[in-house]
Amino acid sequence: MDISAEHDVRRPVAVVTGVAQGIGRSVAEGLAAEGYALVLADLKDPVETLATVRDMGAEAVAVVGDIASESHVAGLAEQVRERFGQVDVLVNNAGVSLLSPAEDTTAEQWRWVLEVNLTGPFLLCRALGQLMLEAGSGSIVNIASIAGLHGVADRAAYNASKHGLIGLTRTLAAEWGGRGVRVNAVCPGWVKTEMDAADQASGGYTDSDIVERVPMARFAAPGDIAQATAFLADPARSGFINGTALPVDGGWTADASWTSLRLGKR
Repeated sequence: MDISAEHDVRRPVAVVTGVAQGIGRSVAEGLAAEGYALVLADLKDPVETLATVRDMGAEAVAVVGDIASESHVAGLAEQVRERFGQVDVLVNNAGVSLLSPAEDTTAEQWRWVLEVNLTGPFLLCRALGQLMLEAGSGSIVNIASIAGLHGVADRAAYNASKHGLIGLTRTLAAEWGGRGVRVNAVCPGWVKTEMDAADQASGGYTDSDIVERVPMARFAAPGDIAQATAFLADPARSGFINGTALPVDGGWTADASWTSLRLGKR
């Protein structure tokens, strides 16, 4: 899609991926409320998200394509340069899930998950990070997972991709922090989204499995993740935070209690 037009240079510009639903849509809406102009990237046309953020008063455009394609990402970056001349924030949210025992996971499935969850964010960081480095400022927020901090059974490809994304986050933070570009990750626990519904439909777990394990006794809402993302994106609120992997998990990664002990405190 051609996104050429005049841009109000007073507005910061954010590129958000995976915006058609779930966390990405909530992140886009949160940034729109904070005055960002938005480039909404997704594999399918994010019609509803685009309409919503425009109704909120945001300058917004959509770019449709595969973030794991090097040529698509190069084209997206060039369109951002031509349309806006800047990018202040990149949120790498697009991702896929795979529930499969390691011994049953095919090489094709493995490559697919890593291409979307890790290669795509790398390509976007490299392409849009160049614009940030030229400007000497910017913030990248990678949406990882607590599955990037711990092992979770039957998710070998997904866990590996999210561990890799946190590793990428820390490496870029080390390389780029001194040049004005901060790179951080948000690590959600279980979030009530369309992805959760699909994973539960496969028989992987139930609501009670999650609620009993989370000290705060609930799933995250997409808005919980969006607020953490907006915080890390904003240099006024998090300007000296760089290279962190922030769990937004209701205390999941902090609690080593067994189930009866945890539930006995409620």
